[in-house]
Amino acid sequence: MTRARLGEPLTYPVAGLLEDVAGTLRVYPVSGVTIGIGDDLELAEPIDGQVRLTRTNRGLIVDADLHAALATKCSRCLRDVDVPITLKIREEALPSVELTTGTPLDTSREPDALWLTARHELLLEPVVRDEIYLAEPIAPLCRPDCPGLCVTCGLELEGGPHAHAEEIDERLSVLRGFTVDGEAESG
Repeated sequence: MTRARLGEPLTYPVAGLLEDVAGTLRVYPVSGVTIGIGDDLELAEPIDGQVRLTRTNRGLIVDADLHAALATKCSRCLRDVDVPITLKIREEALPSVELTTGTPLDTSREPDALWLTARHELLLEPVVRDEIYLAEPIAPLCRPDCPGLCVTCGLELEGGPHAHAEEIDERLSVLRGFTVDGEAESG
């Protein structure tokens, strides 16, 4: 296994790999990597896993299996919860400059491609950040059967039964007699 350059997480110098024959494989371990993912998300655990780079006739196939955890809140009871995430990245990375001459290549022909830097480095951090955003759960739960909060008092429903007197805003009391097609509304 090869190691990435120290001090630059998820940055891989690949000039040597680009000189190798198609099919050449390099594997990079990823351990304890933390990256900034914005103000609205926070990593609860560092990123671990591995990145496999395979030389093709055009560039590289990037194949990464990474694991981390997000620090978030339960969508029902608002407790802090760490949500494990798995990131599977499968991308093709293409050189942006000719390896031997340094001549810039036309990157406009494939605008959505992952391009290597002019120094023949693979910058995987933006791709990983995007995958973290896609892996973020819409409604994370502390556990599948979380009962949530009481809509009346705001206390956790797990604390036991909640008995509340039926309180109706005086302005809405006139609606008690509301009927639809002659039948009283139930509520």
